[in-house]
Amino acid sequence: LLGASVNVNMDSVTEIFLKLLFLLSAHHWHTAVAGNKYNCDDQLVSSLPQSSFSSSSEMSSSHSPGFARLNKREGAGGWSPLVSNKYQWLQIDLGERTEITAVATQGGYGSSDWVTSYLLMFSDTGRNWKQYRQEESIWAFSGNKNSDSVVYYKLHHSINARFLRFVPLDWNPSGRIGMRIELYGCTYRSEVVGFDGKSCLIYTFNQKLMSELKDVISLKFKTMQSDGILLHRKGQNGHHITLELIKGKLSLLINLGDTKTHPSNAHINITLGSLLDDQHWHSVIIEYFNNQVNFTVDKHTHRFHARGEFSYLDLDDELSFGGIPLLGKSGILSSKNFHGCFENIYYNGVNIIDLARRH
Repeated sequence: LLGASVNVNMDSVTEIFLKLLFLLSAHHWHTAVAGNKYNCDDQLVSSLPQSSFSSSSEMSSSHSPGFARLNKREGAGGWSPLVSNKYQWLQIDLGERTEITAVATQGGYGSSDWVTSYLLMFSDTGRNWKQYRQEESIWAFSGNKNSDSVVYYKLHHSINARFLRFVPLDWNPSGRIGMRIELYGCTYRSEVVGFDGKSCLIYTFNQKLMSELKDVISLKFKTMQSDGILLHRKGQNGHHITLELIKGKLSLLINLGDTKTHPSNAHINITLGSLLDDQHWHSVIIEYFNNQVNFTVDKHTHRFHARGEFSYLDLDDELSFGGIPLLGKSGILSSKNFHGCFENIYYNGVNIIDLARRH
């Protein structure tokens, strides 16, 4: 068991005294360098080594994926697979998890080979892939109309991944699949902590000194387990908030405690998402202000009003991430603690992982 007590002088008007009790039987940290969020449009592919490029196949050594760099003419002037069909792909390994904000494509230099539409897939491991989606559906990108014009797309929402795949869907009927590509973005800032299913991270603050009327909790998580408690905050008279993964879906439970006073609102249970145990990162934001609650999972938001006496004042000054201490004795849930990774945990602007790591 690791314990830490911290006094932090916040740069806001209010001074908040914080204490961290860190209960991790097995833990690890990872911190990446912060990218410039206001200028996240660096060219990512042009400086990569040949070993960073791979593909489903290649027509010849001069059509290998290493020649698939935007505006380059080396080799045959781009990548072309052995056979042009919808089972081919071009893959880029960026070497580390990176924020990708835009993509650009060309056809093969001076040829009749270009792709007219394609899918983007991304992964942290190079084995478990996810398709880029926009407006709730898989997004097929319009490609090129000739071999040399550049088609550039600013992504509606950025991709955070190490590996990216271009999957051609259609190509010039008078030619073959041919691609040259570029990615744009910056280094992704990531602070990660791992939980082993028997541990939790407890954040305690002096609520009496807090002037904020709005609470905001945000984090990302990744797991292969279909069940586990992500966070828990108890309150007075049986009030509590619990965020729990149940059969791959996220459930936000708000218990108002007093069923006699508020029979219709004693329990509020909102479920969002599905298949969230796919070992990909998923984002969560919980905001509550004057009984108004906004619950967001991967850009899907459910807004509702928790009527009655419930407010942030009814909640204790302790937030538990990754589970509940002495879960079996809590008398609240029969569930299990979280087993997986959390990234960039924030509570009202406080970086919880950074605070625990430094102290």
